[in-house]
Amino acid sequence: MFINGADAPPAKELCPMTSNHPDLFELDPDRAAVLDHADRFARGELYPLSERMDAEEWWPENGMRLVGEAGFLGATIPEEYGGAGMDLLSAGLVMQAFSRWNHAMALAVVAHDNLCANNIWRNGNDAQRRKYLPDLCSGKKIGALGLTEPGAGSDALGSMRTTARRDGDHYVLNGSKIFITNGPVADVVLVYAKTAPDQGTRGISAFIVETDTPGFKVAQKLVKMGYRGSQTAELVFDDCLVPAENLVGAENRGVGIVMSGLDLERAMVAPLCLGIAERALDLSLDYAKTRRQFGKPIGSFQMVQSMLAEMYVQTEAMRTLVWRVLAAASHVEAGEGGRGDIHRLTAASVMFAANTVNKVLDLAVQIHGGSGYIWESEINRLYRSTKLLEIGAGTTEVRKLIIAGDLLKDMPRD
Repeated sequence: MFINGADAPPAKELCPMTSNHPDLFELDPDRAAVLDHADRFARGELYPLSERMDAEEWWPENGMRLVGEAGFLGATIPEEYGGAGMDLLSAGLVMQAFSRWNHAMALAVVAHDNLCANNIWRNGNDAQRRKYLPDLCSGKKIGALGLTEPGAGSDALGSMRTTARRDGDHYVLNGSKIFITNGPVADVVLVYAKTAPDQGTRGISAFIVETDTPGFKVAQKLVKMGYRGSQTAELVFDDCLVPAENLVGAENRGVGIVMSGLDLERAMVAPLCLGIAERALDLSLDYAKTRRQFGKPIGSFQMVQSMLAEMYVQTEAMRTLVWRVLAAASHVEAGEGGRGDIHRLTAASVMFAANTVNKVLDLAVQIHGGSGYIWESEINRLYRSTKLLEIGAGTTEVRKLIIAGDLLKDMPRD
């Protein structure tokens, strides 16, 4: 299933512990092997792409196919459709390893695999699965999710203006989507649109849209501060004719797909923060050992030691929560999510991970000093990534509302 990355240097054993009690959150040998394989592949194949992807907002044309040929796409999709058949925790470990070495590619893979392919697997019919999943799992085609719209922000459902009108054997889509990861390079987009606008959020449906469909276009490619190699765009649908057979699930039942998918998205993007923090800690340790001031390594100074200790503790705390929530989210069935413990937990995971990686990278740049402030440095590239996940996949403020709302759900109301 995986390549060993024989040309890559040996990966560090970051998770050496094993346990017969998975609730203790020590990786068993099989999952430790998944993390190790993914780390070796990402170090050998994806890391060499990372600098150019950031500097030029460049997308490697064969990037997704490279990941697919190594067996890492379709992580949670059964093998009969071309997937790897992993559970969500193992899939999250792959993303953790990828983001250590190329977080932009890791984000692209999450959008492709989790937001598009996995949603089709969980909510589509068998004909849709057999038509789209094999090419998505191989990387021959790239997937994306079309939800957020201009002016909508956190109110993605309530403010949705994109419509889909039934016309014979087709739906006619009109509207636009913004901040769409993989948008400029996608072949398949899972798009949400209102099929019954008068019903508000109860009138939303999901559609599989092929990007060579007449009426679809990429309006603009967006240039970002961080995660720059991950391609982002505004998409426009202008009388876009989508076959009725591409409706995912039942008409006007798209909210259940959205909410279930968002919970899994939050669980799966949190490991990106963990991988970035791990890499930043490694870089900072190396720098503290080799950078000399006043005739000695800066790692001998107590202030630097204090910062390294904080980074270590924050990263370990992040790892425990991220892994716990990935394991819990593995049990979310299709159509579930958007409520209860898992809704609260996934919001907590990505909120803590996003806030914590920000703290870790702030310390990392401080340790690197002037060299950390230079755009071309790797630590600077990691630092510029930290803000995205405090905004994307639901802002920190929305996550707080989700958590508090669930904790206080039994509170008497006036």
